[in-house]
Amino acid sequence: MRTSAEVRLADGRPVVLRAVPYDDPLARQLVGRVQQEYVTRYGGPDEAVVDPAEFEPPVGLFLVAEVDGVPAACGAWRVHAPGVAEVKRVYVEPAFRRQGLAQLVMAALEESAAAAGSRSVVLNSGSRQPEALALYAALGYTPVAGYGVYADALGAVFLGRRLEDER
Repeated sequence: MRTSAEVRLADGRPVVLRAVPYDDPLARQLVGRVQQEYVTRYGGPDEAVVDPAEFEPPVGLFLVAEVDGVPAACGAWRVHAPGVAEVKRVYVEPAFRRQGLAQLVMAALEESAAAAGSRSVVLNSGSRQPEALALYAALGYTPVAGYGVYADALGAVFLGRRLEDER
């Protein structure tokens, strides 16, 4: 994935996908909104440890999606294991949901992870995020073994897919 690319929503509006450092002010703003979403749905923020350096190319990537110049979504990946990337912080602002933006972000994340040598991706979501679970199922994600701080947590959902698979 180039550091900046333009794609379009289903309604034709342009979306600019831009790689930024995880600790960039815009990234921090969107991650804060992701964390607030977790507080609303689960009662607290994500407790997984995140080192901003893990999201620096070529071992990771943090993407911001802007629609008409407005920060509308984000997503990231980092190395999980040799040949495996972990998707993190996929979020779409409420005003931009149900317009295909999450699919665009996921496609860009998967493309860049594959270009960096990953053969598969994994992610951790939760039972209180049915919209996200439906998205991942539609993209071909299936259950994988749990890992990290939420490996045995009630309601934690771990999914993955091979990047070579057809959708």
